[in-house]
Amino acid sequence: MQFFSHDGFDLAFLDREPASGSGDPVLLIHGFASSHYVNWVSPGWFKTLNDAGCRVIAIDNRGHGSSSKSYEANDYTPAKMASDAAALLDHLGIGRAHVMGYSMGARISAFLALANPDKVATLVFGGLGIGMVDGVGDWDPIADALLAPDAAQITHERGRTFRAFADQTRSDRRALAACIIGSRDLLSEDEMSRIAQPTLIAVGTKDDIAGSPAELAALMPKGVAFDIEGRDHMLSVGDKTFKQRVLQFYADNPL
Repeated sequence: MQFFSHDGFDLAFLDREPASGSGDPVLLIHGFASSHYVNWVSPGWFKTLNDAGCRVIAIDNRGHGSSSKSYEANDYTPAKMASDAAALLDHLGIGRAHVMGYSMGARISAFLALANPDKVATLVFGGLGIGMVDGVGDWDPIADALLAPDAAQITHERGRTFRAFADQTRSDRRALAACIIGSRDLLSEDEMSRIAQPTLIAVGTKDDIAGSPAELAALMPKGVAFDIEGRDHMLSVGDKTFKQRVLQFYADNPL
């Protein structure tokens, strides 16, 4: 792991070149309560992309993984987390990259593309479809579940799921509670229509969080939807067909 500082946070990242020594850079932005390792290394994305000749960079978002934490919800807006990603590209001297985000990371990626279009060559939104615009339900019970002193007393089903995930990843649950409150900014249909980069939107057919990938793709000039068959929100990220589709997408849209 390496670190750099931005906006008062010490941010961790991993940067791996392919065996060839150089390749198109891909910036990976993980989802809520996850980390670079849980979202990208463990499911095999680093190996898959490195083997395909890509330089792979993944950030631990503020409040997550090995990056520093805040307990203020206002520190976790998608715009601020997108500025961290842009600062990482500047730190590494990368002028333009493929950007792939999962769930919250997809939302951050969209904000990054709007704020810094020249830095973003293509986008992959995993685990988030029209929920980018319409919202993905009531997340206040998630914050409550994260802060509950006794996990056994949590009755909200999605709250139990994310509390278990946070405990499994040994996350700072207070920081995550602040993040889930601060990171829910939506994008309008007009804003989505201004994202002109080729964009692959991949969502599991059993995902009850993300919303329709086809509906989001229809708002975008170069949006393409992909259904990850038989996968829910948690299991889609490591799916073999998802990886194959992303590799084809990068082959079709080289830097």
